[in-house]
Amino acid sequence: MKNLIEISKIVTKKKVRKIEIFDDHSLKNKNSKFNDFYESLMLNKFKNDRDAASALYGCSPTDDKYRQLKSRFRKRLLNTLFFLDINLPSTSNYERAYYSCNKEWTLVKILLSNGASSTAYSLAKHILTTALKFKFADVIVNCARILREGSADIGDEKRYEIYDAHVKQFANILEAEIRSEELYQRVIMNYLKPQSKNQNLEEKIDTYCDALVGLSEVYDSPVIVYNMFLVWTYRYQMLSDFNSMLEVCNKAETYIEQNPTYYRGDKLAIFQLKKMSAYLHLHDWKNGKVNAEKCLQSFPKGSDTWFQFMEYYLLLAFHTENNINAIAIYNDAVGNSKFKKQSLEVKEKWKIYDIYLNYIIESQGKDNPVLETQRRKMFRLSRFLSDPILYPKDHRIFTVLMVVAQVLFFIEKKSFTSAEERIDRLKNYANRQLKKEEYYRVIQFIRLLQQLSKADFQVSRLSNTQKYHDKLTERKFLYRGLISELEVIPFEKLWELILSRLK
Repeated sequence: MKNLIEISKIVTKKKVRKIEIFDDHSLKNKNSKFNDFYESLMLNKFKNDRDAASALYGCSPTDDKYRQLKSRFRKRLLNTLFFLDINLPSTSNYERAYYSCNKEWTLVKILLSNGASSTAYSLAKHILTTALKFKFADVIVNCARILREGSADIGDEKRYEIYDAHVKQFANILEAEIRSEELYQRVIMNYLKPQSKNQNLEEKIDTYCDALVGLSEVYDSPVIVYNMFLVWTYRYQMLSDFNSMLEVCNKAETYIEQNPTYYRGDKLAIFQLKKMSAYLHLHDWKNGKVNAEKCLQSFPKGSDTWFQFMEYYLLLAFHTENNINAIAIYNDAVGNSKFKKQSLEVKEKWKIYDIYLNYIIESQGKDNPVLETQRRKMFRLSRFLSDPILYPKDHRIFTVLMVVAQVLFFIEKKSFTSAEERIDRLKNYANRQLKKEEYYRVIQFIRLLQQLSKADFQVSRLSNTQKYHDKLTERKFLYRGLISELEVIPFEKLWELILSRLK
């Protein structure tokens, strides 16, 4: 009762008239600008403030009406974060506990700042019990410090020593976790740089891996263990040692299975996606398919992670020439009701996949009755071939891949003049707009197409192709999720396919 009285006094003095949040009830009000703003954001209708201001008020983003709405909208969104439903089936006990601990820790600080120390200490004890179970070092240190102070105030030496021991033990663990986070962050900060600029990371990553192993052996912390496994997967991916990468992912999955208390769905998803990446680079359709069918059950269907996984699954089918499976995977993904809510970049990638599927059907369907039955009724080849195709600068690779697809279709139709025009466009991209370190493989493939154009698309007259082909094969395909590295069909295979269609 004492605690309730303390809280009531604070609320009585400082309560607000109304708590503004987004809940099911408020979102039913269809005449609200807040709801228009919210729904438009969810449907990816706005790219910037100018789009939003124009749609909502027909004004500029500097107009007071829009600025006031945006400010109040932001505040309402932030308020809603305190009332998230963390009991969704996809949320792990670990994630629920961490959210609850941090939310309640905020209440502890509010209570203390308003003089309700008795209630604050009581809540801190409850948080500490949960934090110790899940080994949340940061939460444990925070709570133990407060409780140590409270024990000192009332002269309770026995409890003081207990909380002091927690502070000292988990302060060391927290410091080690921070160090493990630093090492992991240093890897991911440099990992996505072009391969030619990654020398510094390649020299240091072994040291990082050894340091993380050492930390994991000294400190019992799931945070450190997760970071250790992640950095090792990046190490082997950089070395293109995908079998070792699979071993690390399997060990990580075993750790997760044997330590259900520390289960984190986001970490499991990373390791499972890394496994799909390994199977993709190993061209291992059999094991990749088994892994995909198993792991797809781990993600809510239609979630961002699910779509990401489906992309790797589709690329694996493309790269191993399992074209019927590729069509099925594609249909499953784009047929999902949540596909339309994906980002524009994701939608455009899948549009490109559709174009290449149509090319496979067009070029191979006559020799494959099953493939022939998969013809796409909605695909209009003439419209695609007349499309000028021009993506923004940061999505230039989409332009390249689509123009390459036009070349493929023109070769199939024996329209060599049109194919030559598209190759000239690709040549201009390779010479002026594609950075060599980022688009090395793309450029070598374009050079091969140039030689084909010079030979008037006569395979017997081809020359000067070996050096470009050697450069292409020397720099192995590596897809880390960067659109600049995207190859729907590996360029080596695509070149062989083109030659086979011309013979």
